[in-house]
Amino acid sequence: MSGKIIIFSAPSGCGKSTIIGKLMERGDLNLAFSISATSRAPRGAERHGVDYYYLSPDEFRRRIDAGDFVEYEEVYQGRFYGTLRSEIDRITAEGKNVVLDIDVKGAMNVKRIYGDRALAIFVMPPSIEELRRRLEGRATDSPEVIDERVGKAAFELTFAPQYDCSVVNDNLDQAVEEAHRLINDFVVAE
Repeated sequence: MSGKIIIFSAPSGCGKSTIIGKLMERGDLNLAFSISATSRAPRGAERHGVDYYYLSPDEFRRRIDAGDFVEYEEVYQGRFYGTLRSEIDRITAEGKNVVLDIDVKGAMNVKRIYGDRALAIFVMPPSIEELRRRLEGRATDSPEVIDERVGKAAFELTFAPQYDCSVVNDNLDQAVEEAHRLINDFVVAE
């Protein structure tokens, strides 16, 4: 049986990566994380096919033209990130459910391509004010960067109604349980 596609999106600071990590740790949903492709060089001990699929900018562009990506973005001039169709096919052919951690534009594109084979989950903060508080609590960004992230979050939140469902991360354990229930219901439905 072919696996399904689970898409997660959220503004920065909403706990999406933490929720995904906890779901993967549980191990009962047959999840496998999609490895993204990038045109940036490996950092430190990063390895091709493990951390990312590393492509030159020219190779990335050729593969865009060939239709090899289900979603991609040029984050900076010549710096691309994206999800290869072959990566989704590889994981789902193994009968596993592939998890994508992607932005709102990419998520809408993947959902358009895969339709009912994909479940799009939007992780939301309890409020914009709480999101700002969390970002400030990290103490990793300047006030200007926090303002920029909060502004981007407000924009991203406008996409939430286009998702199949949303999970408000007000309490992490409850958010993980809600995401688990949504995914479980989706993967057992035929």
